[in-house]
Amino acid sequence: MANPICLTIGLLPASTTPRRKHSSISYPGGLVAYIKNAKRLLADSKAGTNPFDGFTPSVPTGETLAFGDENFIKFEEAGVREAKRAAFVLVAGGLGERLGYNGIKVALPAETTTGTCFLQHYIESILALQEASSEGESKAQIPFVIMTSDDTHGRTLELLESNSYFGMKSTQVTLLKQEKVACLDDNDARLALDPKNRYRIQTKPHGHGDVHSLLHSSGILKVWHDAGLKWVLFFQDTNGLLFKAIPSALGVSSTKQYQVNSLAVPRKAKEAIGGITRLTHSDGRSMVINVEYNQLDPLLRASGYPDGDVNSETGFSPFPGNINQLILELGPYMEELAKTGGAIQEFVNPKYKDASKTAFKSSTRLECMMQDYPKTLPPTARVGFTVMETWFAYAPVKNNAEDAAKVPKGNPYHSATSGEMAIYRANSIILKKAGFQVPDPVLQVFNGQEVEVWPRVTWKPKWGLTFSLIKSKVSGNCSISQRSTLAIKGQKVFIENLSLDGALIIESANDAEVNVGGSVQNKGWTIEPVDYKDSSEPEVLRIRGFKFNKVEQVEEKYSEPGKFQFKKA
Repeated sequence: MANPICLTIGLLPASTTPRRKHSSISYPGGLVAYIKNAKRLLADSKAGTNPFDGFTPSVPTGETLAFGDENFIKFEEAGVREAKRAAFVLVAGGLGERLGYNGIKVALPAETTTGTCFLQHYIESILALQEASSEGESKAQIPFVIMTSDDTHGRTLELLESNSYFGMKSTQVTLLKQEKVACLDDNDARLALDPKNRYRIQTKPHGHGDVHSLLHSSGILKVWHDAGLKWVLFFQDTNGLLFKAIPSALGVSSTKQYQVNSLAVPRKAKEAIGGITRLTHSDGRSMVINVEYNQLDPLLRASGYPDGDVNSETGFSPFPGNINQLILELGPYMEELAKTGGAIQEFVNPKYKDASKTAFKSSTRLECMMQDYPKTLPPTARVGFTVMETWFAYAPVKNNAEDAAKVPKGNPYHSATSGEMAIYRANSIILKKAGFQVPDPVLQVFNGQEVEVWPRVTWKPKWGLTFSLIKSKVSGNCSISQRSTLAIKGQKVFIENLSLDGALIIESANDAEVNVGGSVQNKGWTIEPVDYKDSSEPEVLRIRGFKFNKVEQVEEKYSEPGKFQFKKA
């Protein structure tokens, strides 16, 4: 059986040769280490061992930001300056099957006003940071790594190449492919055979924690360190709001000198999202990590908190909600991975047939999570968090329409419907804070989900990278009606005394400066419901439950350099 294992799941010693386009790295220590770890973890699972035995939870130290205030702007400006010393890592090993989408998740439109997919939005955001961070200097190229899998690798590369890397130089992009690991048949860690091919070992994904071993074994971290980089930012595949939060969070890391900074949002007690927690052991060990919501409440109850996980006077749990976006200081990160070989503490979650825990319902495997990296850090490590307002920082797209419609009222849907509407909500609120008159939203139901419908406002990252930048481009008495659509596809677009009731699309080249004002009124774009079971509609619309009927619009494009005035009487 040795050959199929090596060929199909790649459990060979890891290569350290980096390759620009893609690299495939294996399990640290190979198959022998994997089975040894599996036997230990399966024994603990059968015995019901508490992984937090001896630990006492407490609230860690971190920074809580309020969008738009002086403190927020200070951190945002610091983060932009620091971005030229950063590298970005996107964890994108998953397909969109859970969403009811047959493609890779990063190819999904983040919003359908412009049709910009998640990967394009991420790349354009990084390029906007790159330009702003290097202003007045020679332009630094911010590296971008994408962790793929067998399921997504080819399609991710095709998406990049067919779109000329969305404006990014191909030399900035590295694809690291995650391998699968062997499935386990029983508590003795016997390997499970693939039911479709009895000459192969059954394999499954190992989890997004593999990103750390991939970066370590590929040698790319040393390349970054030698180039003078200081920060590595990790993010996941379908959060259309994330890059609004990254500049200020990076500023917090730089100012507070955090070696690990977890981005977080306010969390309701017992909400189904992990809480960032300081755990202190009776033997003196201490760590700041994510504790899953179903573990946090019993842990608190067992540690002298009889009410468990409850809201404080703020109306939220004192333990902030982890959103799986990390900022790590590169030097200490490399040192830690040199000790661990990039391995992240694993867990196993077998589904037992009965209470005897002697047989599995189906095969299992070891898993690891990206956010568990801090578990091995010494107590002296500077580990903190940055809490952002949810409307501004967190709107993941992960649930299909049917599952989202079953979510209890008041809880987040985390669907394509809510994810797109959250982008319009955030942009509308930001414009309002910048001086626009923006009406209250209306409530509508799409795919069984009641959502707030705000004006459909979108802009390219290079137009509105930071709040300060947006405020500098908005002046006078500006207003937008609830039914309106505004798309800004240019960098030097300045809005002054604009009254919009309808649809307006402004597109300009980088060296064209456009002043937009006056009264724009037309029939605009209407929102029409789409049934998610209607096979005549494209998948990207069915999973949202709505589409735009472009009845009437004003669209202006400025492709030549110069100064231009757009003003409707």
